[in-house]
This record gives sequence, structure tokens and C-alpha cells, in this order.
Amino acid sequence: MEHTRIRCFNTKDTYPEQAIDNDLCQAVVARGTTIFLRGQIGQNLDTSESVCIGDAKGQTEQAMYNIDMLLKEAGGKLEDICKVTIYISDPRYREDVYRVVGRWLKGVFPVSTGIVVSAFARPEYLVEVDATAVIPDVPSK
Repeated sequence: MEHTRIRCFNTKDTYPEQAIDNDLCQAVVARGTTIFLRGQIGQNLDTSESVCIGDAKGQTEQAMYNIDMLLKEAGGKLEDICKVTIYISDPRYREDVYRVVGRWLKGVFPVSTGIVVSAFARPEYLVEVDATAVIPDVPSK
């Protein structure tokens, strides 16, 4: 890990009653180029088509795919993510959504905040994932 991750933990230990296996931490110390991503939803970025209508898990897959693609386009990678905020419209989606995010971010240990909201910009959206990444400074030689 190129950033300093403080107090790393896994949600399976913190929330044993939930079937979630996410690598997280309490704080990240990062130096470099910051990438602020727009919150990503179940939408194909090339066509603006909403995908996986009624399927929080599928929408999360698309959101994480979008995050991965946007970070690569910005010169970064998933491992550069320092902070994620996950918005869901129903607390019953939590385990499915967090399992998907956890698989995409296994070994990354970002800081994470989860929020249940009453609505999104469109009624078909069930989840939104917001990420901030920092591309580490390259040490001078």
C-alpha cells in the first residue's frame, strides 16, 4: 500500500451479524494528485443508459466498473482510493451492495461512510458510490 492506512480492519470482525467482508480503515494519510470522482450509479457512461433496473447488486457492479474506468482514464487505479461514500435507498440493500464494493476493493482499505437516503436523481437508482483517490507522488531519484 502506497498510502498510510491507519487502524485497518475487516467488516466481518466489526459486524459479525452481517455477511460482509470489506477491508477498511479509520484514516488514510495520502500525498499526491487527488482525483475527485462524481458519485457513480448504475449507468453506462458511454450511452447514459440506466442498467440493472431494480437490482442494487447489479447497479453497484456498474458503479464500481465506472469508478475503475474513470480512475484509469485519470492515470490512477483502484488501489489509489482513499475514501468511499456509499449511498443506498433501502437498508436492506446494504449487504449485497457492500459485498460488491468489498470485492472490487479487496486489500485497498479505504475510509468508508455509508448513508441511507430517501431518493436519488432518478427513481430507478438504488445505489450511488462516491470515491476519492490520490495518485501517490513518485519519489525523486
